[in-house]
Amino acid sequence: MISNYYNELAQRAATDEDAFEELYQYFFPRVYNFIFARLKNYADADDVTSITFLKMNEHLDNYDPSKAAFSTWLFRIANNAIIDHTRHIDRNNETEWEEFLDPAAPEHDEPERQMVTSETSRELLEAIDKLSERERRIVELRYWGEQDTRTIAEILSMSESNVRVTLHRALGKMKKFLVEPL
Repeated sequence: MISNYYNELAQRAATDEDAFEELYQYFFPRVYNFIFARLKNYADADDVTSITFLKMNEHLDNYDPSKAAFSTWLFRIANNAIIDHTRHIDRNNETEWEEFLDPAAPEHDEPERQMVTSETSRELLEAIDKLSERERRIVELRYWGEQDTRTIAEILSMSESNVRVTLHRALGKMKKFLVEPL
């Protein structure tokens, strides 16, 4: 089972640089995508992701696989880092979505294609913003964090069936938001 592999790898990573590097390489994109989906800002996502991995490194020797899977433990750290970060943001200043055009995109991605992709991404993110906090977290953990239902349930202290139902309803709401004008 993949979860057991990363649990064992995490235990070795406290003293083994290669194990730590493998953990980092595997989890970095998932954690970063999860954090970016919540914060909607590259600079903030970079900062919070760095804090998450620093805290992971500092507390790796305290990780106990009998209490939670490593991915659950790591995403809890990320979730707490997001909460700490957002406490310090002035709630009156809305964070603007950053531009979705990628100047470093492959040459075969014409500007028109980038624009369509950009608009679709913007609409999707706006639909996610209309969900409740719990629904957003579940969608973000599932699709940006690439977590399974069991892990999401552990991270958010919910039952697996409640996660599945909430995810199903959230996706239905998003579909409705995307069909209707925003």
